[in-house]
Amino acid sequence: MRLFITAALVFCLIFSCKTDSKNQHIDAQAAKKQHTLIGVWEMVGYYNYRNNKILDSFMSSDSYKQIKIYTPTKVMWSRLNKLDSTDYFGYGDYKTTDSTLHENLVFGSNVVNKFIDGDHGHHFYFELELDKNKFSQIELDENGDRILAENYMRIE
Repeated sequence: MRLFITAALVFCLIFSCKTDSKNQHIDAQAAKKQHTLIGVWEMVGYYNYRNNKILDSFMSSDSYKQIKIYTPTKVMWSRLNKLDSTDYFGYGDYKTTDSTLHENLVFGSNVVNKFIDGDHGHHFYFELELDKNKFSQIELDENGDRILAENYMRIE
């Protein structure tokens, strides 16, 4: 009888461990799904870097705003700069990994189209830091060093 009780206890212990492990896996998947770019984001500021360290930072204001909207496959952004009469917006496709963002702009405002059609091209690659309600897209130089980060907060 003791052998039966011991075996039953061991079985229960093993089964409960597997259930916890499975639940942890499901929780990790749910957390990862919550960290998505899909939604509407407002730029709250940006960082300038020197030697991969933040040199200075600037906050957005009522006279300088930028909004980005991500669907499952498309991105569109618009910038307001009340001190400049030039329109800035762009539209295209995007892809992400855990640490990268690649935007492929199809078209934009006249200024953006000149940039896209010029030497810079229409592909933009960034380092990505993504949390549930904030993200940073970080521009890197040809050596992989950080230059500039645009920092966003989720608004929808």
